[in-house]
Amino acid sequence: MEKYLYKKNKNILKLEEALLLDAKKAHLHYKSYINPQLANLLSLLGLSKNFVKAQNTKVWDEEGQEYIDFLGAYGALNIGHNNQHVINKMEKIKELPNLLQTAINPITTVLAKNLEAITPENLIYTFFCNSGAEAVEGALKLAKIATGKSRILYCTGSFHGKSMGALSVTGRDKYKKYFQPLVPLSEEVPYGDLQSLKGVLEKYDDIAAFIVEPIQGEGGIIVPPKGYLKGVERLCKEQGVLLIADEVQTGFGRTGYWFACDEEMIAPDILCMAKSLGGGIMPIGAYITTEEVWSKSYGSMEKCLLHTSTFGGNTWASAAGIATIEYIDQYNLDVEAKAKGEYFINKLESLRVMYPLLKEVRGKGLMIGLEFETIKDNRFFNKLVKGNAADTLEEYTGGLIATELLNQHRIITAYTLNNPNVIRIEPPLTITYDEIDYFVKSLNTILNKYKGVTELVMNNFKNIFQSILRR
Repeated sequence: MEKYLYKKNKNILKLEEALLLDAKKAHLHYKSYINPQLANLLSLLGLSKNFVKAQNTKVWDEEGQEYIDFLGAYGALNIGHNNQHVINKMEKIKELPNLLQTAINPITTVLAKNLEAITPENLIYTFFCNSGAEAVEGALKLAKIATGKSRILYCTGSFHGKSMGALSVTGRDKYKKYFQPLVPLSEEVPYGDLQSLKGVLEKYDDIAAFIVEPIQGEGGIIVPPKGYLKGVERLCKEQGVLLIADEVQTGFGRTGYWFACDEEMIAPDILCMAKSLGGGIMPIGAYITTEEVWSKSYGSMEKCLLHTSTFGGNTWASAAGIATIEYIDQYNLDVEAKAKGEYFINKLESLRVMYPLLKEVRGKGLMIGLEFETIKDNRFFNKLVKGNAADTLEEYTGGLIATELLNQHRIITAYTLNNPNVIRIEPPLTITYDEIDYFVKSLNTILNKYKGVTELVMNNFKNIFQSILRR
């Protein structure tokens, strides 16, 4: 039998040593022990900075330079970095047991009560977990057990997570093709198309649920036609299919409402949430559902423990959730997001009219997408790059603009996963009008500098070519 080799001379670093790591050493650790190719990509795009301080909308690197965060951890920082209100509230619970499965946690019950108060009025019972993907997994299981059916409908371009169930209802093959077979009976329909949805709903009699994002985040900040969600709700009710609203990215004031469903007064059967629920301090996810769905699913002694989570609803995460809801409510951040978003989008629209490189501006509240012309269709670059390498080009326009914003203007943003030509703007809802104006001014400088995609390609040709070679 082969002898197991234990590692000798373990070099265990202390937290104090981690706090002293510079950018170069941190990059080496990441490359050596986490994800080498992601480390290379971040370095290539100039995104491997070492940030040492964060507060509200600002972060600072190790050289003391200040940056404005317009990415907001993909919508997880609705109340900003290191929100002092949340941190102060956490002090009040630091001596309570955090994990204790043999008793009811009062803190968890209050968060559940508060979620019932701010979500559509038909939603009552909450299940707590740790992330958006887990919330989706729980929602899919809930729909199946409640209906006794197995088929799940989802949308082209959607993103619901990368765990197996959530991935099965995510609408981009790039993330799915290596993990087949996924959960069976998952069927894709076009986003924003009621007629297509109606046809599929009428085609099958084994559909448990339709899961949909009120605004597609990773799809490129895609806003559906007005009345689409209301039509979806009607069709699902007519066919006896549960409606799952994935509000992981759109929730907690992001689109100008507590939840994006509120704009058209949608009453989903299940609503998923995460990201900003923890105030940017603690990881926490949840779904909330109706009394009817819960009773059919876990409403008996026999079934009440069929779906559980060790860390779900722990004291620290629940306290952060309570404090976050308090803060959003106290400062009317949903209303603020609506007004600031309208102001921001109008400013960005004026740039779109001036510069062809900026193809489209879309979004609601402070969930905004900027779609740029793709490098892939550029004739200059296609003369130089052929075959499979050319397929990688579609992933560069957004990244190059984001890199320019970071390195030249100290603005943090990123492209969306399902459409890399789209830069996402999801800053803390506490962003100021002056900071919005600075973003617009900076983007104007970039667009005026490059004019079109050819100039952008020429300026970044060396980096793009090196990246293609590495692949």
